[in-house]
Amino acid sequence: MQVMNPQSSALVHKVWNYAHVLKDDGLAFMDYTEQITYLLFLKMVGEKRTGGGEIPSRYSWDALKNIDNNAKRLERYHQGLHKLSEYPGLIGLIFTKPQSKINDPAKLHLLIQMIDSEDWSRLDVDVKGEVYEGLLARNADDVRGGAGQYFTPRPVIRAIVEVIRPQQMTRISDPACGTGGFLLAAFEYLDRRTKNAKEATFLRTRALHGIDLVPNVARLCAMNLFLHGVGADHKHPVIKICDSLESKAEPVDMVLTNPPFGKKSSFTIIGADGSNHTDKISYEREDFWATTSNKQLNFVQHVHSMLNESGRAAVVVPDNVLFEGGAGEKIRRALLQQCDVHTLLRLPTGIWYSPGVKANVLFFDKKPMAKSPATKEMWVYDLRSDRNFSLRQNPITPEDLTDFVHSYRADDPTQRKETAHFRRFKYSEIMARDKANLDIQWQRATVTAIKDETPQELMKEILKDLEEAMREFANAESEINRSS
Repeated sequence: MQVMNPQSSALVHKVWNYAHVLKDDGLAFMDYTEQITYLLFLKMVGEKRTGGGEIPSRYSWDALKNIDNNAKRLERYHQGLHKLSEYPGLIGLIFTKPQSKINDPAKLHLLIQMIDSEDWSRLDVDVKGEVYEGLLARNADDVRGGAGQYFTPRPVIRAIVEVIRPQQMTRISDPACGTGGFLLAAFEYLDRRTKNAKEATFLRTRALHGIDLVPNVARLCAMNLFLHGVGADHKHPVIKICDSLESKAEPVDMVLTNPPFGKKSSFTIIGADGSNHTDKISYEREDFWATTSNKQLNFVQHVHSMLNESGRAAVVVPDNVLFEGGAGEKIRRALLQQCDVHTLLRLPTGIWYSPGVKANVLFFDKKPMAKSPATKEMWVYDLRSDRNFSLRQNPITPEDLTDFVHSYRADDPTQRKETAHFRRFKYSEIMARDKANLDIQWQRATVTAIKDETPQELMKEILKDLEEAMREFANAESEINRSS
């Protein structure tokens, strides 16, 4: 989240008013977000006239708003949702399994009037991102319920893209794309740098690919990309709804991702070590180094498997990925051996919708197999110590990441210099640490960062950790009983 300009704030306030029209009917957060985005999408397609030919005139925005009879308008709207779900490409995905929760003809008429009063295409903002972010910020109950996991702070995304510098004519993927923050940032970065029609066509049809497990979230991503003119080639789907971890993906040049928070997965991945927990649903990934039910560790392995021989990645991971033993240690050692894990950005607390989250960004480049480790040294930038952020009072801004972007030296990493916040650690130093622990800090930890968290929120986090520990104990006991 970042400080919104007045235009953006007015936009969010306007959509929040739309939301209240539907929330009065008892709809949950994702339900009314879904209904509003259907209508906003039809309105913006009508305004832009880009790809508008894919929307039959019978179900277009102009057709809906010009029907005089409210009951007939509602019937046409319901028909349109189902008809559009049968279309190929992004249009079909956007309207996947549509369920119109608007059953009051008068309310549909009111929403259409409210939305039609604004010329959305002239707004110089990422409309879907602003709407979704604004609704999250105003809807605390749903944020605590988990909706906030789909949003990565935009200044963080843009800083990552700025330093990793995507290249033209390359394939970029996000296996946990959410609402499309990383894909859109990569698109905007490359769109400003296209030199010819060939590069522009590749960028809009082949360069980007995202996967998400949650249909409503993938729908928002698809809408965002479609409205940016991405994904017109139906032979090359840009967004897919499925579980990324189920199978090995087609190799790509770059992965930018923030896998969902939450340590446990309902699946255990069976890695190359062959170990398995038979009391869990499992699927086999021979390309993984280790077996674990830790979702983030599995995503780290999956990202590595997605990269081609010289692929690059930036992955947001929680602290436990840096220090967890067992499978965690095995995965870290393998990653350091087979990839150049050159940079670690320690992100501050207070920038996420879920309270107490401690996360980092791992930057690594895949290298050909060799006897010597690919990682020679790892640079760690500490943006956490002595920094206090909160979503409302002190949100993170692009300026807070300026020093990191400068220190990264994307133009020539050999010119990096150590500072109070940026330190170099040799491979031998990392290997000398217990369990190849990457949870490195040298500055005084910020103790005031948790002031904004209520005792109830802290208790919730403690209970969550205890429940997780009890599940681990139960799994261990089960394994011991089976082997005895």
